[in-house]
Amino acid sequence: MQVKSSSFVISNTEVVKCPKSNLAEYAFIGRSNVGKSSLINALCNKKNLAKTSSRPGKTQLINHFLINKNWHLVDLPGFGYARVSKTQKNIFQKFITNYFKERTQLVTAFLLIDIRHEPQPIDLNFMRWLGENSIPFSIVFTKADKLKPMAIERNVSGYSKKLLETWETLPHHFITSSANRSGIEDILAYIGSLNQNLKVRL
Repeated sequence: MQVKSSSFVISNTEVVKCPKSNLAEYAFIGRSNVGKSSLINALCNKKNLAKTSSRPGKTQLINHFLINKNWHLVDLPGFGYARVSKTQKNIFQKFITNYFKERTQLVTAFLLIDIRHEPQPIDLNFMRWLGENSIPFSIVFTKADKLKPMAIERNVSGYSKKLLETWETLPHHFITSSANRSGIEDILAYIGSLNQNLKVRL
């Protein structure tokens, strides 16, 4: 699938204020500083669609982008950044969970994880929460350009082994780099196939 058009729609902290359309939605979320904005810009092939910042935790709203005039990409706030106050964390947590529980247009979530690090409890706990709430998701490993192929394979394998301690089957995963665009076409092809399946069911 090619992204031929992408545009900002709305930002808010209340699910009830999200777009009223029935278009399919694909939500991107991850710990702060995981490279989410850069990945979104790479997916849409537009440099400044999602605002990148040297200060982690910049995304603090639910951001909707209209892609190809037929589906929404949703940029959700990062989590787990220590410099964000406890009050702010609680606010973010509330509207993030509300989004996942209430937004019926959501087709699947993409959980971004920095491939350079070993499995983190905060990511594993969030995956468990998604599973417990029957929210489909895929893992997107980011910043693959920072590692050599053997290190990538080792780290992905480490995550798989950790997940299989509690999961019967592994979620789909992608290995990506916004810098060299590796894995970008794979994510777009996956979204395209899901959109096509939705059309068939309708």
